[in-house]
Amino acid sequence: MDNRSVIMNQHTNLLELEEHIYHLEDVENPNTFRNLFPYDEVPKIAFNNRIVPHNMPEHIWITDTTFRDGQQSRAPYTTEQIVTIYDYLHRLSGPNGIVRASEFFLYTKKDRDAVYKCLERGYQFPEVTSWIRANRKDFQLVKDIGLKETGILVSCSDYHIFYKMKMTRQQAMFHYLHIVRECLEFGISPRCHLEDITRSDLFGFVIPFCLELMRLQDQYKIPVKIRACDTMGYGVNFSGAVMPRAVQGIIYGLTTHAGVPSENLEWHGHNDFYKAVTNSTTAWLYGCSGVNTSLFGIGERTGNTPLEAMVFEYAQLKGTLDGMDTTVITDLAEYFEKEIGEKIPERTPFVGKNFNVTRAGIHADGLLKNQEIYNIFDTEKFLKRPPLVAVSNTSGLAGIAHWINNYYRLDEEHKVDKNSDLVVKLKNWVDEQYEDGRVTVVSDEELVAAIDLYCQELRIVLK
Repeated sequence: MDNRSVIMNQHTNLLELEEHIYHLEDVENPNTFRNLFPYDEVPKIAFNNRIVPHNMPEHIWITDTTFRDGQQSRAPYTTEQIVTIYDYLHRLSGPNGIVRASEFFLYTKKDRDAVYKCLERGYQFPEVTSWIRANRKDFQLVKDIGLKETGILVSCSDYHIFYKMKMTRQQAMFHYLHIVRECLEFGISPRCHLEDITRSDLFGFVIPFCLELMRLQDQYKIPVKIRACDTMGYGVNFSGAVMPRAVQGIIYGLTTHAGVPSENLEWHGHNDFYKAVTNSTTAWLYGCSGVNTSLFGIGERTGNTPLEAMVFEYAQLKGTLDGMDTTVITDLAEYFEKEIGEKIPERTPFVGKNFNVTRAGIHADGLLKNQEIYNIFDTEKFLKRPPLVAVSNTSGLAGIAHWINNYYRLDEEHKVDKNSDLVVKLKNWVDEQYEDGRVTVVSDEELVAAIDLYCQELRIVLK
C-alpha cells in the first residue's frame, strides 16, 4: 500500500505524489556498474527513456576553479599571477557578479599569500573560497585564514569509497558528516564536492548522504552546498539516458529526492569525452544554479569546462550578458600567452588565434562583403577580435589590405588601402609564392616577416 502524501508543487501548480525517501544502502561489495563501465571496453551509454522536466533556476551563475583544478595540470602560478588573474575575473564578472566565486588551494605559502592578497582587494565577486580534503589538518588552514566557505572532497562512488578510501559506505558517510558538522560549528559554510558522481550509486548513497547534509543545514541555519563532480567526464545530456551517467537525472535526483535547493547546487565537469560544455549547460537547464569552470578549460587530464564558453552559454540562454565584460576574455588570453607562457591552441573557440579567421577563398569573399556571413557574432565588439581573412593566392589586393588593417588593428586614419605601396609589394610576394608551387595559405608569421621587411624598405610604420 502506498501511503505517500499527495502534495501541490508550488513551481508547476500541479498535484504530485510525495517523493520516495531513500535510505543508505551499506552494501558489502562495491557497485561499479560493470554493465556501463567495462574497463576493457569503451563505456556504454544506455537508455531507459525516463524523462525529467526542464527546470532552469531564475538565477544562474559561474564559479571558477582556475587556481585549484586549473593548477593540477600545469606549473603552479606565482602569487602575482594569481592576483592579476583574479583582478581580471572581477572585471569579467561585472556589477552583477555572474562569476560568483573562485576557489584556492591553501597548502603552500604561495597559495596562502595569494589568498590574503585577493582578500585585500575587497571584491564582493568572485568570492574567495578554498578546497580541502575531509580531514582536521586541512580544516585548520581554513580556520586560520578565516574564510567563510570551503569546498570539501567527499568522494561518492564505490570506486573511491571501497578502492581508494578502503571504507564502507556507512563509514564514509560518518567520516564526511563529521568534518561537515565541524565546519558548521565554526560558522563556515561547507561546499561538498561529490567526486565521481557519474559512477556513483545515486539512490543507495548520494541521495541519502545529501538528505543528511540538508538536515544539518536546517539545524545550523548555514548553507550546505553540493558540487556534483563529473570527475571522469562520463556524464551525458541525452534525453532518457540511464543513471548514473544522465546529467539531467542527477540534477533532478538531487533537487527533487534529496531536497537540495537549486542555489545550493553546482556542476563541475571534465572534458574526457568532449562533453564538458554541453553537460554544464544541461545542468543549468535542469535545476542547477552554479556551473564550475576554469579559464580556457585548463584542468586535470583533458581539462574542465572552459569559463569563457559558459559566459557565452549564459548569454544565449538568458538573452543578456547581465553586465559581464567579455572583452576581458581576450585580455586574459593575451596575458596567459605573453606573461605566463601558456600556449592556447589556435582553433580554440573565442580565444584561439584562428577562431574567427576565414581561410577558404569563397568564404573570404563573402566575409569581405559582409562579415555577418561568416562570423559567429560581432567578435570585435565582444572580444576585441575583428574577423580576419587568411592570405592565399585568391585574396587579391583588397583581401591583403583587409588582413593588414585588422591584424595590426589600424585606426581609420592609418588604414592601408588596396593601392598602397605596401599592399602591392605584399601581393606580388604572395603571387610569387604560389607561382613557385605553394598550395597552403600563408601563415601570420610569414606575413609579419614580409611586412617588416617591406616597411623598412618603404620607411613606413604601421600604427
